[in-house]
Amino acid sequence: MLASMAFLKDPSTWLYPPVEAYNTGRLRVSELHELYFEESGNPAGKPVVFLHGGPGGGSDAKQRRFFNPEKVTELVLRGIFLLRKQEIDWFYQRGASAIYPDVWEAYWEHIPEAERGDMLAAYYKRLTSEDASVRLAAAKRWSGWEGATSKLVPDASFAGHYEEDEFALAFARIEAHYFVNKGFLETDDQLLRNVGRIRHIQAVIVQGRYDVVCPMESAWALHRVWPEAELVVTADSGHSAFDAPNSRALVAATDKFAG
Repeated sequence: MLASMAFLKDPSTWLYPPVEAYNTGRLRVSELHELYFEESGNPAGKPVVFLHGGPGGGSDAKQRRFFNPEKVTELVLRGIFLLRKQEIDWFYQRGASAIYPDVWEAYWEHIPEAERGDMLAAYYKRLTSEDASVRLAAAKRWSGWEGATSKLVPDASFAGHYEEDEFALAFARIEAHYFVNKGFLETDDQLLRNVGRIRHIQAVIVQGRYDVVCPMESAWALHRVWPEAELVVTADSGHSAFDAPNSRALVAATDKFAG
């Protein structure tokens, strides 16, 4: 009885109770780079690899709560972003700005009018400046824009985290680095074109209907070339995995695959 009660879900989000990592470390992947990792849950259970959202997204202890600590498996995707030019332009040049013009203004006006024809290049220039104050100012505007648009219902505490100095710098600089380099992909449609490599894997795609950071168009494009994957569209969610309908869909998917 006590063991089962330990895994009672949150009644709104269906998230499992908080759990501490039992091991952490850094994995060297090149002469320059290391990846931070955590291990949590049941050491003897089925393994799962959880990759944080997008370049710069980072990990959060709350993300452990999507999984039953006893057993996890298979592939679950959320908030599809395919690193195509149209997606980058939508969020950083013109598109989402039509839905959040009030929030967009701070991001837009940080760049001089003469440079606004390529906002990504303008921000990248500042995010890689030798002047630390220039880097930080640009990072807070870049990150603040995404934080303020990630949830269906505005959440000041959630958005505020994106403008904290350390987070904003890492988030904005890593994202911009990948975007300027086109994700280091060979072609704009590479992820869609090569999906055949993973079509044999059971998968669930969770997508918020009102996600303006990663619009549903991309999830739909992925589903069209990967029809075997179950597409779950949450009718009343934005981008954040912690919008309750997204959380419930993610936990339902991980529970299903856990068996």
